[in-house]
Amino acid sequence: TSALTGESVPRRVREGDEVISGCVNGSGLLRVEVTKEFDDSTVARILELVENASSKKAPVENFITRFARYYTPAVVIAAVFLAILPPLFFGQTWSEGIRRACTFLVISCPCALVISVPMSFFSGIGAASKKGVLVKGSNYLEALAKVHTVVFDKTGTLTKGEFKVTGIYPSVPADQAAAGEKITETAGVWSSSQLDLLELAALAESCSDHPVSRSIRDAWGRSVEHTRITDAKEIPGHGICVKVDGRTVLAGNDRLMKQENIAYKPCPAVGTVVYLAEEGSFLGAILISDVIKEGISEAIRDLKRAGAARTVMLTGDRRETGEAVAKEIGLDEVHAELLPGDKVDMVEKLLTECKGKLVFVGDGINDAPVLSRADVGIAMGSMGSDAAIEAADIVLMDDDPRKIAAVVRISRKTLGIVMQNIIFALGVKFIVLIMGAFGAANMWGAVFADVGVSVIAILNAMRALKG
Repeated sequence: TSALTGESVPRRVREGDEVISGCVNGSGLLRVEVTKEFDDSTVARILELVENASSKKAPVENFITRFARYYTPAVVIAAVFLAILPPLFFGQTWSEGIRRACTFLVISCPCALVISVPMSFFSGIGAASKKGVLVKGSNYLEALAKVHTVVFDKTGTLTKGEFKVTGIYPSVPADQAAAGEKITETAGVWSSSQLDLLELAALAESCSDHPVSRSIRDAWGRSVEHTRITDAKEIPGHGICVKVDGRTVLAGNDRLMKQENIAYKPCPAVGTVVYLAEEGSFLGAILISDVIKEGISEAIRDLKRAGAARTVMLTGDRRETGEAVAKEIGLDEVHAELLPGDKVDMVEKLLTECKGKLVFVGDGINDAPVLSRADVGIAMGSMGSDAAIEAADIVLMDDDPRKIAAVVRISRKTLGIVMQNIIFALGVKFIVLIMGAFGAANMWGAVFADVGVSVIAILNAMRALKG
């Protein structure tokens, strides 16, 4: 259900349970009765949320359009006055009046602005694309420069969305092994007690095709000797009971340990925990959870250095899991157990509190409405759903959140270059316009104020290509 709810752990369903449209059956055979029309299905409601959210997003109006609305009529009227009033009231010849008016119009032509401002944004978009980031429009690049709050989805965005063994906790005396020591994929060599516990778990789970069982077997990474296993019996909702080398082994959740009256030590870590016992004695626990992507903590730090004042996580996963991930990577706050509609409501609330622009980063179908509603929506392009990519304004082609801070820096550099071009073009034109009005600037000065300023502004705009 991760694409729809964000819950990383596969969910078991039994007769009478509700199955939402869009989820994927991991194992076994399901016979599902359709109880709702398509328009009332989960996927249809999400698409409706996307449409409604998109209609609320105000487009960023282009500066040139706003400026030209007043600038063009003003300079044309000024040129007419310059051609008529001096000959009528100050004794100037009509030919001189018309010459000054024409010079005035050439100087006032907004070529530098019309060409250099869009070109600056195109250069910024090109710089982002060289880093593997697709920006769908210059207005999104402009909005990204004013980022204040960055909101993340969890599964598939901050985490890999993969179910793996992330910790092994043998229950052995401290002088024999590092009891309770968490191991990770990159931890290197595991202790002998950890390997023994993992091997026993792999043997016990070898008869099951559940995602938890597959994760344990993948972590063991060796072929299982099925001749050592007999009398395998699955206990629904609890785990499995099996004989390994003639000894009874239990592998399951804490309910199984309680049911069999086995004194066990609860695992302190957050995730799916498989407890193991042999002949009534507790052996330890194996933690299985979603793996945080490499460099996420670095990405969050870079974002804050780039100017993001607030980082938030929204997830449909359990609160304990969400809070553990947020704490590990350094997020400011987390909101868990949210449905797609709840995410939109939460973003609406965050938008009212945001002092700048709000950016949302997600990858699933359930993130599509929020990607549409945020000021800037960023989707994962490699593993993200088609709905998320379609709804997003910016797409990370390699799913690396570290690229977000780089694009923020590109957007700010681009906006800085745009402001430089606007100030430079208007400043030079204003000075030469005054000179032209009083006859101090000839047509050569007018050509420089038009074409020369345009060339300089274009060269400056090209700096944005370097990122």
